[in-house]
Amino acid sequence: MSKTLTVVLLSLYTVSLFSQNFTVADLKIQGNKKLKTVFIKNISITKAGEKLDSLVIEQDMKRLKRLPSVSHAYYQVFHSENNQYNVFYNIEENFTLIPSANIYTTNNDEFAYRLGLHEFNLLGRNIGFGGFYQKDIYSSYAINFRAPYLFSNTLGLAVNYQDLTTQEPVFFDNATANYKYNNQSLEILGLYEFNFNNKLELGLNYFIEDYAYKSGAINPSVPQQLNVHKWLLKSIYEYNNLDYFYQYVSGVKNQLNFQYVTSTNDMLPDFFIAWNDFFYFKRFGTRSNWANRLRLGLSKNDETPFAPFSVDNNLNIRGVGNTIDRGTGVIVLNTEFRYTLYEKNWFVLQSNAFIDAGSWRNPGGDFGDFSKDDNIKVYPGLGLRFIHKKIYNAIFRIDYGHGITKNSTKGFVFGIGQYF
Repeated sequence: MSKTLTVVLLSLYTVSLFSQNFTVADLKIQGNKKLKTVFIKNISITKAGEKLDSLVIEQDMKRLKRLPSVSHAYYQVFHSENNQYNVFYNIEENFTLIPSANIYTTNNDEFAYRLGLHEFNLLGRNIGFGGFYQKDIYSSYAINFRAPYLFSNTLGLAVNYQDLTTQEPVFFDNATANYKYNNQSLEILGLYEFNFNNKLELGLNYFIEDYAYKSGAINPSVPQQLNVHKWLLKSIYEYNNLDYFYQYVSGVKNQLNFQYVTSTNDMLPDFFIAWNDFFYFKRFGTRSNWANRLRLGLSKNDETPFAPFSVDNNLNIRGVGNTIDRGTGVIVLNTEFRYTLYEKNWFVLQSNAFIDAGSWRNPGGDFGDFSKDDNIKVYPGLGLRFIHKKIYNAIFRIDYGHGITKNSTKGFVFGIGQYF
């Protein structure tokens, strides 16, 4: 029998199998070591006694491959008896106790780093727990707990604490002052999954902001010392239709963030901030991946030197520097072409050509600010990715961005994980 005829007959058999009224005799899990079988069965839609449905099984595969603990998953179907079939979910696990490192520099000799350790599969139930230490002139740390399926297969909890201290530039009267900025915060979020594609995070954050003047310009209307207690209402709505195949991603994802902040000081009044991130990934052939992120954001347009949207190396524009400007509105497009140069067993070497472009609205300004030369940043660049396919997020990245717009800089950005 020819190879082509064999493939055709197998395809017809599969279509026939899933188009008839067959049921699942049992769902069996194979290959998992640390990830608990009972947890996999709990979050899977396919259940023993339910109708055998290929679309449901494919959806389970996508869900499993999104878990930090799973590098790849596939399924098999075998006849049991009568109209019943056994379904086997085969799991290839990731190593999930992961160190992290981010290092970033510019041609102004700025240097900062962040080191962390995180377990993404605590107790074998997809619970994340970890923290980081950061040195960005000053020392900072944070502790994070995230359990999306803590209470059920749709309801979870996240708790985050941070004590973050940095040197922040404050911009006013065409001049700059440097402040020592400290943010201590405690955040509690409820996590709810409506269905496979849609989920919501909702919660409160209590934090204390402290600004202390260090150097630079002085203005009588801008305080040199400021300590403010705040409450933040936070919501994140996410639509996720991404599909993963090891280092390759395809599909779309949209994440809408909204925050409302109340303040005890008139210098930092109550305000809202909202931004939307749209992601689009497309795979070309067997080695290429096109990745895109578009961010649109607005906040209350107060004329304040403490505007919430920043222009920063590690957030949006590679090579631009560490917090070089602020605004009350943002438009940023990151687009990059990823190409696998070498792949063998667990190791992947991936190249990356990117363009990071964005613009900001000045505090108290108008939408015309987005088109002003001073506010537009365009930074093309090149990078490399060193990827371990069996360790979650084990992607060491090096990017070099070189600005081509007014008053541009250039610099390297190092980190763990893809930039977006």
